Amino acid sequence: MSGHSKWAQIKHKKGITDKKRGQLFSKLLKAIRAAARTEPNPDFNPRLRTAIETAKAASVPMDNIRRAIEGVESKNMEELTVEGYGPGGVAFLVSAVTDNRNRTIAELRKIFGDREGKVAEPGSVLWAFEQSKDGGFTPKFPTKVDPVIKEKVSALEGDLGEHDDVIAVFTNAV
Repeated sequence: MSGHSKWAQIKHKKGITDKKRGQLFSKLLKAIRAAARTEPNPDFNPRLRTAIETAKAASVPMDNIRRAIEGVESKNMEELTVEGYGPGGVAFLVSAVTDNRNRTIAELRKIFGDREGKVAEPGSVLWAFEQSKDGGFTPKFPTKVDPVIKEKVSALEGDLGEHDDVIAVFTNAV
């Protein structure tokens, strides 16, 4: 009767939730590191302030946030915006922070290819979005797509969002 104890059940559920929580924490801390590279003081850096507020809302410990801001100088992280087209010609902007630009672009290219999309040349999609004050992007021309394409776009958006280096995914599909 192995595996039937109450602790085995708790251990299994706890392991899954801890893994998801750890992935979320690392993604939020990468966003903080990226924002802190320009100005480490949140009073003068609204993007950093927003990233810290988001991390606090997700219950990231303050020590981890402080270490992420202080550790900016030690790590050579690079901010990256990858442009692409998804199913039905829907425009995608992917914001990422990585220590290896070529690896991340190759992995994102594979994800796009697996979901009927492709990585586009720099500047070919960016014109269709405008940058908001918090560092995000909003589409200038939202595109209405049929339900089948919308489902494929959502799947691609989910796969891109699960990548460790990706901070945010923006699309013009409505």
